Amino acid sequence: MSGAAFAASLGVPPTGGEALSIFAAAQEAPAATGLVIGARSYSFAELAEMARARMVELAREAHEGMPYPLLGDNTLETVVSLYGLLEMKVPALLVHPQLTASERAGLSAVAARAGGVPHAGAAAIIYTSGTGGEARGAVLTRSALLASARASAANLGWEADDRWLLCMPVARIGGLSIITRSLSARRCVMLSSRFDAEAFPEWIARHGVTLVSLVPTMLTRVLDAHPAWMAPANLRAVLVGGAAASRKLLARAAARRIPIVVTYGLTETCSQVAATPYAARYAASDWGAGTPLPGIDVRVRDGRIEVRGPVLMAGYWNETPLAADTWFDTGDLGDLDARGCLHVIDRRADLIVTGGENVYPAEVERALEAFPGIAAAGVFGVPDEVWGHTVAAALVAESMPPSDPALFEYLCQCLAPHKRPRQVCYVDRLPLMPTGKLDRRALPEVARGLHPLGGKTRGTPGASATPEQPRYHDDR
Repeated sequence: MSGAAFAASLGVPPTGGEALSIFAAAQEAPAATGLVIGARSYSFAELAEMARARMVELAREAHEGMPYPLLGDNTLETVVSLYGLLEMKVPALLVHPQLTASERAGLSAVAARAGGVPHAGAAAIIYTSGTGGEARGAVLTRSALLASARASAANLGWEADDRWLLCMPVARIGGLSIITRSLSARRCVMLSSRFDAEAFPEWIARHGVTLVSLVPTMLTRVLDAHPAWMAPANLRAVLVGGAAASRKLLARAAARRIPIVVTYGLTETCSQVAATPYAARYAASDWGAGTPLPGIDVRVRDGRIEVRGPVLMAGYWNETPLAADTWFDTGDLGDLDARGCLHVIDRRADLIVTGGENVYPAEVERALEAFPGIAAAGVFGVPDEVWGHTVAAALVAESMPPSDPALFEYLCQCLAPHKRPRQVCYVDRLPLMPTGKLDRRALPEVARGLHPLGGKTRGTPGASATPEQPRYHDDR
């Protein structure tokens, strides 16, 4: 449909109560609060009118047959744009707000090569890095997002007064899924521009938050910042995913009577695949990564976790679509116990998860090796109690190593904060396997002289004075 046709159709809202329609939500629950930002509340009727006005602009800006690039920062404008794009059935090409200008340019180039809308039912495209570091766009359909919302609701249920705190970027699946789940259920999203551990308890109390999604790093920061804080009665579930939650952290949360639902999921599966049963939310440590959600099949073959079900993406943009009922190999290592609980042993090969953000070493290595004076780079994760892992690099210099400040400044220009190595060292040669490929598992033994690389000291997630750490975190 052309932009003019979109604009001409704006006077007739859709009927039939489509779950992802803001106009249908306004018809069914016009006075209900759909969004809260700070002290301002917006009803579904108000949001629908704002979306209608935005759609006029989108009709002029969108190119027929192409996804619409949308910076996924946590603002009213972003959420209203998403409502409009869902109404127009134009896929949103979500761009992470932390990407540098060069990374965004690279993403635009990849998208331009990919061509038009890849699937008739596409609702969003979220780019993830492949194991080789190349960007791959996961095509998420409306039906898959709704199936994910139903699976989540089958476990958590919905209460009439539910408010879901969204303090991770809308551009990641953990953020987008909160928008789509809440819209489909006609429930309220409490939107924050950033995560703030200091303000967290006040948000929960003042806004009556009942549900929130965090990564382990965020939960740790809240517990550290508020040693005496106990979960209030209105907080009925804290979803913790994106990285492994240690037994120590879960025990700390249990001591505060915080209802924890551990989750495991991926962008490619529209978020959650498995989760702690809601009834067990005060004893999450007994359930591993949880049990598969209703409608989702999980199996382990040769130690690798595979997933099948209606939550699965249509495929990667500009790649062969996934066949119906296919088993998707997550690349993650795991096991299923006799009770059907999933235990995630390790994330997919080479993946570094730092503060809930995914980093693929190959992408970082390419950036390092492009800098004058660096002949070769090997990137790996260093275990960290707060962040899960931090990024480190073993470097081979061409002659004289470049200065740390120059290297750090360069990395700030070409890599998002969570991808930048926090520590580096220089070695004579990188360890290789018999095939000649980099032996990444041997890097920690070789890289014994790691030292901090520029920047400021580690701080809380969201601290603008800490360039090395992501401002937001995500539930894969």
